[in-house]
Amino acid sequence: MNYTTEELMATVIARQVKNGETIAVGTFSPIPSTAALLARESHAPDSDVYIMGSKDWWPFSEGSMEFFNMAQKGRFDYFFLSGAQIDRKGNINLHAIGDYDKPKVRLPGGAGSAMLYYMVKKVVLFKTDHSAKSFVEQVDFTTSSASSPPSVHRPGGLHFLVTPLAILVRNEDSGLLELYSVHPGHTAEEVQANTGFELPLFEGFAGSTEPPSEDELKLLRGPVRENVAKIYPAFAKKAFGA
Repeated sequence: MNYTTEELMATVIARQVKNGETIAVGTFSPIPSTAALLARESHAPDSDVYIMGSKDWWPFSEGSMEFFNMAQKGRFDYFFLSGAQIDRKGNINLHAIGDYDKPKVRLPGGAGSAMLYYMVKKVVLFKTDHSAKSFVEQVDFTTSSASSPPSVHRPGGLHFLVTPLAILVRNEDSGLLELYSVHPGHTAEEVQANTGFELPLFEGFAGSTEPPSEDELKLLRGPVRENVAKIYPAFAKKAFGA
């Protein structure tokens, strides 16, 4: 491959953004940050980008309060979440592995994800690994749910999920994750072997994920890398190809 896994994942996310949409990125999210900046540098120059932890892309003077106020007003088109565990329904776990009262691992907590998963129009889940330990039948603790009763106000929700191996989407009828495409160099069988639940092919299965184009790679390794390095210098050194 003439691109890195990080470049592929960022490109997959960036392509979904429409010009003029508002993209918000939380802490410790270098791949979504890369995607947001790639979208702005390419087909979505009029999009607003907010990246927590960045001096250039974080205009709020009151810490995170204004950010969460905007989210609750539905002003973000995109936000990005991950989890130590993600289950077949798209629920995420950021609290504890094992029993909550006596966990094997105590995790850092939700940091607003319980609200953001509900209120942001399109939430993209991402994982930097794809294993049966991460993708489980049912999360040990539900930090934020991918679905809710009709009586619950929920203008947003899961848009898709991207990993180093594949893109997954939620079947709206069953409410379960399905395989949308497999990244080049991998197979559907490999994805299933590394997933802890049955992962059927989506009805509109796209086959192989389209890799980054030459133009996308030029932007990634030029202005995007330059901006990302200001926020995530260690990530920028290893995530971009030559």
